[in-house]
Amino acid sequence: MATSHTLTLLSTHPHLNSHPKFPQLRPHFTLSQNPTKTLHRFHPISSFSHPIASTSFSEELPTEIPKFRWGKIDQRTMTEEQRLAVSRLPKKMTKRCKAFMRQMICYDSGKGRLGDVVSAWDQIMKPRRAEWLVALKELGRMGHPNALEVAVHALDHQSFEPNVRDYTKIINAYTKQDRLNDAENTLQTMEKRGIACDQALLTSMIHMYKKASSFQQAEATFDKLRCLGQPLDVMSYGSMIMAYIRSGNPEKGENLLGEMDELEIRAGREIYKALLREYSMRGDTLGAQRIFKMIQLAGTRPDVKFCALLINAYVVAGQSGRARVAFDNMRSSGVEPNDKCVALLLTAYEKENELNLALNLLLELEKDGILVGAEASEILAGWFRRLGVVEEVALVLTEFAEGTQVQQSQ
Repeated sequence: MATSHTLTLLSTHPHLNSHPKFPQLRPHFTLSQNPTKTLHRFHPISSFSHPIASTSFSEELPTEIPKFRWGKIDQRTMTEEQRLAVSRLPKKMTKRCKAFMRQMICYDSGKGRLGDVVSAWDQIMKPRRAEWLVALKELGRMGHPNALEVAVHALDHQSFEPNVRDYTKIINAYTKQDRLNDAENTLQTMEKRGIACDQALLTSMIHMYKKASSFQQAEATFDKLRCLGQPLDVMSYGSMIMAYIRSGNPEKGENLLGEMDELEIRAGREIYKALLREYSMRGDTLGAQRIFKMIQLAGTRPDVKFCALLINAYVVAGQSGRARVAFDNMRSSGVEPNDKCVALLLTAYEKENELNLALNLLLELEKDGILVGAEASEILAGWFRRLGVVEEVALVLTEFAEGTQVQQSQ
């Protein structure tokens, strides 16, 4: 049997042999000595690491993002805006830090990936953690569009010495941008690297889940927070209470508020107000009364906004009599009613068609020198128009006002 011999020849195709950037793309062609069985098979060089899609020689090779090369930036190639930004860098900033900031100010995605820029700085300049922090702070101060992405890349470098606080800042930034998946991935990455969660980070996660309306995850995270074995602070409690309120479960939030009172942790006014508002909008007068009482027991003097929310609870529930009692109690405690409180009480009277009570209220307020504002006036005008007594009521109020002025002059 004749021995088969093969010849390995370089392709003479001009497109491949003349390629200046990829000389390793020159393929081998295996030609059999048997003229009746001529085979052309493409064998890429084994050292070429990038897979190539099946294509004809006449097609263009796909373009890729070039690898970033660290080098000194020529000021002549900078724009005026870039020169100004560089000139405003802090004078006390270290040289290696300024070198990175110049690269970031003049960064162009067409010259390489941002992660490669960060890695190059780390490998070449060997920055210390303090310099990382200065650079990140400066990027944030100037409002650099890639500030967050640089901070994320920094977590991958040992010289940055990332800790739980750094991860918390990233998660907070993702929360503001409603990037739930990115925040969760950041948390998972941190845990895989053996960095334990702390109270501040888990509180940030609760806030994020609350904002994303993922209330089950918020509750699960709060349970995880309890398992840390550390006393919870007002921020942790507050985040979970607000999550319960947003999920329509103010009762659970109220329970946590009671737990805080037992631990002598004083909640902020915004927590009380949020709970009171939730009960108020529902017309849950009992819940509103409980929160209003808790505010007073906590040593906080209810202001006119708190009082308005309590009055509104009675208005929504259709209890104009109790609304008037709350209104009078507010005045007797030294809190002057605003136009919102007056409007709420007039709304309650309108619902029950208590025109006489409304007129008595107006006369009493006029007597005490309290003027009716725009919101209350609109309610009155609409009510009187529907009754067809606009002129009659205006005449009565005018006569009363004139009589009051005469009495005061005497």
